[in-house]
Amino acid sequence: MVRVLVTGGAGYIGSHVVKLLGQKGYTVLTVDNLSTGHKEAVLYGNLTVLDLSDREKLKEVVSSFKPDAVIHFAASIEVAESVKNPLKYYRNNTANTLNLLEVLKEEEINNFIFSSTAAVYGIPELIPVKEVSPLQPINPYGRSKMFVEHILQDMSEAYDFKYVSLRYFNVAGADPEGQIGQSYKNATHLITRALKVAKGEYDKLFIYGTDYPTPDGTAIRDYIHVVDLAEAHILALEYLLQGGKSDVFNCGYGHGYSVREVVKAVKKVTGIDFPVEETGRREGDPPILVANSSKIKSKLRWKPVYDNLEFIIKTAWNWELNRRF
Repeated sequence: MVRVLVTGGAGYIGSHVVKLLGQKGYTVLTVDNLSTGHKEAVLYGNLTVLDLSDREKLKEVVSSFKPDAVIHFAASIEVAESVKNPLKYYRNNTANTLNLLEVLKEEEINNFIFSSTAAVYGIPELIPVKEVSPLQPINPYGRSKMFVEHILQDMSEAYDFKYVSLRYFNVAGADPEGQIGQSYKNATHLITRALKVAKGEYDKLFIYGTDYPTPDGTAIRDYIHVVDLAEAHILALEYLLQGGKSDVFNCGYGHGYSVREVVKAVKKVTGIDFPVEETGRREGDPPILVANSSKIKSKLRWKPVYDNLEFIIKTAWNWELNRRF
């Protein structure tokens, strides 16, 4: 039985991956400090409440569980917050990951899947962006992830250690069965925020920046359904376990929607014409981020099945209306 340790498995993306791992028969252990995750979201395997800064306890857990592979999600993810509080991001995203990697090295755990981000590209010169594009992050969040990618590359060259780094674009939607979804206390993702405004949890939705060099002036993003992304992790895991070499893959659909297009779609799905206010740009936001995902499709045989903006919004709306945690 293949054993997989999932850090941050009680969070939004991690919990969807844990569910899929469980359904596919893997033995799963989730490690999460529950700062933004929820124990109710862990549907398979066991949960150990632990912060990755606690190196001794982390070593104890890894040594006892003896995973065949580790999937690492645990991270802080808000771009705007990273600009205001960069040290939090370097501590949690970079230093705590280093703790984890040192423990894995000591315990001879050699298969690692890293939750990275399109933010490592900064403002790409070519769209859609390829994995070989220069890494030029424009905010501490992106830099904190880029540093980990460099560490992984160096480890892979120095030791018997293999990794896959998955660079996510904009993850959205929820489990189509309605068991889990996005449950951050302070939602900053556009689709979730818009749905909460539609529900009446917030007074209005802000559109940050209407003067970008895009057709309607608002930023364009590549939205990927969380279950398609979860499937990419399973494929990356199988790839490593079958002897695949260290590699990096974009995870996106290869086309984008502007903020205004998303808002229009959310209003259509919910049937609610909620208030929207246009305001200035946020610090650290690039105008356009769209993936070239041909590499993951050809090398890992990834076949996304939920590439439909309205379906993504419908699953997220269903979760918002019926949330259990």
